[in-house]
Amino acid sequence: MFNRFGFISGFVAISMAGAAWADTTGNATIAAGSQFTFSSGKTSSSGGDILFNGNSITMQGSATNFNEGQIGQTGYNVLSQSTLSPLVALVFNQVPISGGSLVVGDVFAVSTNDGNLAKALITSLSSTSLGIEYTVFGASSGSGGSGGSGGSGGSGGPTITTVLNNYGLIPPGFPNSGIAQGSLFIIKGSGLADPNAQAVLQDSSKGLPTTLNGASVKIVDSSGKTVTPVLYYAIAAQLALVLPSNTATGPAQVTASYNSQNSNAFQVQVVQTAMGFDSYYGAGTGLAAATDNKSGALFNYSNSVPQGGEAVLWGSGEGADPQRDTTFVGAAFPINNLAHVYTGGVEATIEYQGASGYPGLNQVVIRLSPNAPTGCNVPLVGITASGMPTNFLTLPIGNGACTDSVFGISGNQLQALAGQTTVKTGVVALEHFIMPATTGGGTQVIDTAFADFQSETGASYGTSGAFFTPGSCIVDQFGTGSSAGTGTFTGLQAGTITMSSPSGSSPVTLQEPEVGSYSAQLSAGFVPVGGGIFPVHGAGGSNVGAFDTTVNFSDPPTWTNQATAANVNRAAGLPITWSFATPAPASALIFVTGTSSASGSQVEGSFTCIFQASALQGTVPGYVTAALPAGTGSLSLFEYSDLKTFSASGIDIGFSEAFWGDEINATYQ
Repeated sequence: MFNRFGFISGFVAISMAGAAWADTTGNATIAAGSQFTFSSGKTSSSGGDILFNGNSITMQGSATNFNEGQIGQTGYNVLSQSTLSPLVALVFNQVPISGGSLVVGDVFAVSTNDGNLAKALITSLSSTSLGIEYTVFGASSGSGGSGGSGGSGGSGGPTITTVLNNYGLIPPGFPNSGIAQGSLFIIKGSGLADPNAQAVLQDSSKGLPTTLNGASVKIVDSSGKTVTPVLYYAIAAQLALVLPSNTATGPAQVTASYNSQNSNAFQVQVVQTAMGFDSYYGAGTGLAAATDNKSGALFNYSNSVPQGGEAVLWGSGEGADPQRDTTFVGAAFPINNLAHVYTGGVEATIEYQGASGYPGLNQVVIRLSPNAPTGCNVPLVGITASGMPTNFLTLPIGNGACTDSVFGISGNQLQALAGQTTVKTGVVALEHFIMPATTGGGTQVIDTAFADFQSETGASYGTSGAFFTPGSCIVDQFGTGSSAGTGTFTGLQAGTITMSSPSGSSPVTLQEPEVGSYSAQLSAGFVPVGGGIFPVHGAGGSNVGAFDTTVNFSDPPTWTNQATAANVNRAAGLPITWSFATPAPASALIFVTGTSSASGSQVEGSFTCIFQASALQGTVPGYVTAALPAGTGSLSLFEYSDLKTFSASGIDIGFSEAFWGDEINATYQ
C-alpha cells in the first residue's frame, strides 16, 4: 500500500468566530500605522487584512487586492460578489495602493485573510487617517464558536475553532461536511498540545496513542456514549485523529484537553460516509493527489492519466472500519459507499474502494472511461448513492503531458511554471456585464476594460487552475476563516495600455492606479451591439515590453430560460438554455456560475460549469447544486468569446479574453 499523508502542507487555516453569513456594510476610520480587518470591522496593531501607513495601503498576511480605480460611489455601488469572484485568480495581487491611486473616490476590492471578498471606497484621506466605506460579501458577524457550541476553553487553555475531514477540508455547515465513522479528521485551534511539540507521525503498526504531547480528545456522540479517538500527531495549533467506527451518527460534542484544561465543546455531525479526496497541493481543491496503481508515481501536468487508464485516489471518509481504528492492518477491506466517480462529467469504473491498511486512510481505484475528456484540469468528484458529492478536484488526462488547446496552454508549461520561483503573467480583458440594479427593479450594464501584470510565487501559480475542461463543473465551499491563499504578488509596470473600439469611438487609455493593475470604465457605445474586434496596444514599461493583442467580443447570447432558472431545486440540478442571433464562434464558451448562502449560516457555496457555446444548452448536475447550502444568492451566465495567449518580454505568459455576463438573483431550495 502507498502511504501518503500530506498532513502539514495539506492544511489550510479555516478558523474564525462568526455567526450569520450575509453582506456586511460599514464605515471605518483607520489611523496611520493601524491595520483593518474587514470581517470584524475593527482596527488593530496587527493581524488585519490591510495596513494604512499614512501614504499607502498594503496587504497583510495572505490578503490580496484589485484596485478598480477612481470610479467613485457609483462604481462602488455596482460592484458585486459575482462580478469580483471570477477575477480573484486572474488579477488580484498584493501590490500596495499608493501614489495617484490613493485618493478620495478610489475603489478597491480585497480577498481577505479569512476567505471573504470585500470592496472599499476611500471617503477621506490625510497623512494621519484613512476613511473608507466598505462591504464584506457573505461575511460573518457577531461571535461564537464556529460550527460548534459552548464558550472558550478559558484564558490560556485549549480552544477549538474548527473540525474538518483531513483531506476534503469542507467547512462545517455544508451538506457534505460531516465527519464519517472511521475517518481521519483534524481539530484546529490554539493551546491544544505542548507548544514545543513537532508534528511527528506516530507508528500505526504499534497502535496509535489516545494521549500525545499532553493532548487528548473526548467525543460524546448522539447516544450519550463517550469515545476516545487516537492521534497521529499533536501540536498546539492542530490535532490529527481517527474517529472510532462505533461513534453513533448524528450530532456529537468534541472536547480537547491539555494540561488538565478542557476546551470549548465543538459540535460536529457524525455520518456514515463523507469521503474527502486528497489534493496535490494539500488544499482540498485543485489537482488531485492521484497515483499510478503500478508504479506509485504521482500524476501531474507532465504525467497525465491516459484515457481508459487506472488511477488511485487517496483520502478518508469512506466509512466505518473497526479493524483499523487504531492499528495498521494490511488486508484489503472494501467499503463501497461511493456509487459513482466522474471525471469531466463522464463516469469512471470503481475497481476498489475501501481500506488502505492505515487507520483512517482510504483509497479508491478507478479506471477512466476511454471517452473521458482530456485536458489539464478535468473535474473529478465522487458521489454517494444518495447523491452527495465529495470535495471537487481535477485530474490531468491525456498522453504524457496534458494539453488544453481551448485555453492555449500545455501541461509542460503548467508544470514548468509551477516549479519556478516566480511566474510573471499578464491578462488583458474586456467585460460587458448585466446585473440587477442596486435600487428598485430593472438592470444595469457595466462595460470595463482591464489589464493586470504581476509576478507571483510558482507554487501559488500551480494551485490557481482558473479554467477547466468544458462540459464539467467545479464547486467551491467557503466557511468562516477559509484561506485566501499564501502567494506573494508583485505588480509589473507595462507602460501605457490603450484599447480601441470597432465602433469608431476614440481609443481608451487604461488607468494604472497601482503598479501593474490597469482599468477603465467604458462609455456607452464603446462596446457596440454585436461586438467586434478590440485592438489592444501596450507601449511597454520598466518591467514588461511592448505588445499587441486583440480582444474579440462576439455577438452575445440570449439567456432563454432566465425566468425559470431563478428558483433552483438543489437535488434536481439546473438546465440552462441560450441562443444566438448569429452562430457563436467555435471557440466560444459559456460559464454558468451560482452562489448561495443561508441566513443564520456561516457558509457560502459557489459552482462554475463550462459548456461549449455552440451547444445552446447545458445542465448543472444535481450533485453540483446539492453541495450548496439552501438559501439565496445569484446565478450568472457568462460567454467567454476570445481566450488566447500573447507574448511580451518580461512575462512568461499572457492571456487576452472577453466576457459578456448576465446575473440574476436566485433562490436555492
